[in-house]
Amino acid sequence: MSPHGRQLILGLGSNLGDRPQNIANAMAALNLIPGTEVVACSQVMDSDPVGFKDQGNFLNCCIAITCGLNAGDLLKATLAIEHQLGRVRTKNKNGPRVIDIDLLFDEAGEHDSPELTLPHPRWKERGFVVIPLRQLLQEPTLANHRGWISLKAEVDALTIGGAGLRVWQGPTPWIKTQP
Repeated sequence: MSPHGRQLILGLGSNLGDRPQNIANAMAALNLIPGTEVVACSQVMDSDPVGFKDQGNFLNCCIAITCGLNAGDLLKATLAIEHQLGRVRTKNKNGPRVIDIDLLFDEAGEHDSPELTLPHPRWKERGFVVIPLRQLLQEPTLANHRGWISLKAEVDALTIGGAGLRVWQGPTPWIKTQP
């Protein structure tokens, strides 16, 4: 575990408004949670919608953070960020959204409560999670991290394809450029 807390992997998604800026705003807000830092980001994918097809494409990525909060408190913080950034929850769980922040994995292991299950119960079914996750786990801050060795092997063994996914070629406001 890092001196700044443990690592967690989150999924970010957006398909309303300025999608790249929504992703950047979510990452910036996560960095404002005391004791939390975004330490790695996968490639961002332009993803066809899943489930409810009559909506715009999503931008999706996986990120790694270090965090001192327990999983339940982190969930509360991410829900507050979603609300702050304009997410309106509807009955359509696959519907459009300004931002979606999903807790996917915690290096501390499993978590099971009425509000949160870790690992995320449907991650293996979602190409928009598996493909970015596979790439994220190659990042130096995760590749040799003992907490992710078995996850990396599991992800590498999955045969899920990249249908409906394209690497985002547009603006990347979440990446800081050097002057």
